[in-house]
Amino acid sequence: MKVVEGLKWRYAVKKFDSTRKLTQDQINYVKEAINFIPSSYGLQPYKVLEISDPAIREQLKEAAYGQTQLTDAAHLFVFANFTEFGPDKVDDFINLTSNINDMPKESSEAYRNTLNNMISSMTQQQLSVWTAKQVYIALGSMLAAASELEIDSAAMEGFDKDRFDQILKLKEKGLASAVIGAIGYRSAEDANQFLKKVRKPMDQLFEKV
Repeated sequence: MKVVEGLKWRYAVKKFDSTRKLTQDQINYVKEAINFIPSSYGLQPYKVLEISDPAIREQLKEAAYGQTQLTDAAHLFVFANFTEFGPDKVDDFINLTSNINDMPKESSEAYRNTLNNMISSMTQQQLSVWTAKQVYIALGSMLAAASELEIDSAAMEGFDKDRFDQILKLKEKGLASAVIGAIGYRSAEDANQFLKKVRKPMDQLFEKV
């Protein structure tokens, strides 16, 4: 029930208190939630950048149309999906699986072939859409974990993605920025915290078939 209560408590913060920081334990808890959330085939076809450099944060704020969450949040994540995902990354996953489970890589040959066939069947656009969808699952775990600890958060798509990719040098890494996750503590001046949460009634959202 703690997760549900946390999600009822949270809201999309528009103004963070820049003087309040998070402990390393809090940050690690949120990062672990991001890491352990499921992804398609377990591949985690994305990277999560932690932006700590104040100068880079200022550049990103400008590319996000001046939204102060970029500089005022205690911790800032940029979720970036891989735009290329070939056999080399599949091999990395198979090797990691083999090492963690102490099993021969040969035993995963059929699974390796399945993954490579699935990925090779996609166009470049389809691949980028697929990897970007996985990012949002990871983002959801960040929001849930933060709310469980009563850490405030904001998920943000309103930014110039091409400019973000340039600032963070993502293109040369085969990545593209997808969404921002900011966490910290709300400012007393943020009027949004006093609004009631608006959600559909359960019987309108869910339908039995």
